[in-house]
Amino acid sequence: MRRRPQAFLSAIRGKRVSHVWRGYGSALFLEFGELAKTRKLNGKPGHPVGDLSLMVEWSWRIENKSSILGGSWSSERRWPSLFKRLVGSKVKSVELCGRLPEIAVELANGLRVVSFMTADGQPSWAVIAHKPPNGSLSVKRGKLHVAANGS
Repeated sequence: MRRRPQAFLSAIRGKRVSHVWRGYGSALFLEFGELAKTRKLNGKPGHPVGDLSLMVEWSWRIENKSSILGGSWSSERRWPSLFKRLVGSKVKSVELCGRLPEIAVELANGLRVVSFMTADGQPSWAVIAHKPPNGSLSVKRGKLHVAANGS
């Protein structure tokens, strides 16, 4: 059974940000809900994953009500303290904006995480469900795309 795009967005609302981490380059991962331990292919511990993850491959920013606090082009030294400000806050709303859908997650603490692709191609974000029903929501050919786990 295929899930509707709105189901992924609705599933994030009300969840707490339980972990934030940096992937390769400037990739940003927000983990929502209960965390589970993971292992890398080499057997070493990996970053924990939540019930749901938001991955923004690049071009992201974190805002408060009046300014941009930092983002993928900011000094990387500032990222850890900025990421800590997100952890523990509950998701107030999730919205899609733009002709080519970008995602914005507003937190109860007044901060907002926004994707905004600045290179050729497609917006490069995904919402990944780790617990059944599994799957992901992303953008493909300019439209929202729901994929079953493994596709």
